[in-house]
This record gives sequence, structure tokens and C-alpha cells, in this order.
Amino acid sequence: MTRLGDLERAVMDVLWDTVPATSDGVTVREVADTLDGRELAYTTVMTVLDRLAGKGMVQREREGRAWRYRAAASREAYIAQLMLDALDLGGSRDAALVRFARSVTGTEADVLRAALAAQAGPPVDSTGPARTAGDVPGDAGDGPGRGLIDRVEAPQADRASHSGLADEAAER
Repeated sequence: MTRLGDLERAVMDVLWDTVPATSDGVTVREVADTLDGRELAYTTVMTVLDRLAGKGMVQREREGRAWRYRAAASREAYIAQLMLDALDLGGSRDAALVRFARSVTGTEADVLRAALAAQAGPPVDSTGPARTAGDVPGDAGDGPGRGLIDRVEAPQADRASHSGLADEAAER
């Protein structure tokens, strides 16, 4: 996924902030009017929307002689894809994830924990087998050090054993 330029981002912000997913979308004129403070030509906004359509960022439907535009995905889906693309840049994904986990606030860490728990599935009742970090797909719980889930759950404890992992990944 490509990153957005300043003007593309401003146009996408209009679509994300003012166009409900269930609506028919907005016209070029409506987007241009919303971007009024930027004093952009109608044709400039039209070109940006056409390019965003070409990139798959917006959907458009013909209405008479005009097009109606709406975002193809939510802002959150776009940001999540950017984060996944950043992880694919190379180096150690684990090190990047650990570094990210160390940088979030307590509330953000709670949100991540809840999302990881939901992704792992419902908790096993006391009569069933206990889950371990290695039971979570993609988590090497019995590999060197602790599994990724453990590192996200306790990033401060991980600092001593994994200090410099992100720096090593950046050097590769």
C-alpha cells in the first residue's frame, strides 16, 4: 500500500470524516467545498480523486455526468495496513513489535491485550487444557526467550533480555 501525499490525505480525511459508509458518496464539488480553506481548483480535486480511485483507495459510481466518491476502506483499516507494510520492510518483525509494544501507553497496551486475547479465541474453562504461549499460532513460546505474546504482555521485563533487538534489526 502506498503512503498518501498531503493533498491525498486531506481528500481522504474529507471522505473518512464526512461520508458514512452507507451513503452514496460525495461529488468532486462537495469535496472541493469542504477543502475550502486550501483554495484548490476543481480540476485539482478531481485529479486527486481519480488517482485515489486508481490506487484503490476510493470507490466511485457514475451519477449522470458526475462521479460520486467514497472511501474504499476505513481510516483504521488503512492505518493497520500501513503498519503491516512497515513490518514487512525487513529486519526482525519480532523486534519491531516488541519495540512498538514498549512505546505504547498503558491504555493502548490494554487495547492490544484485549485484541490479542480476542484473536486467540475464547478462554479455555478450568476443565480443559491450559493454554501456553506456544499454543497461539505464530508464537514461538518454547523458542529462544519468551513468545511474542509474553513480550507484549510484559514489555518491561523483556527489556533486559532483548535490549538492542530493534537496533540490531535496523543495522541489518
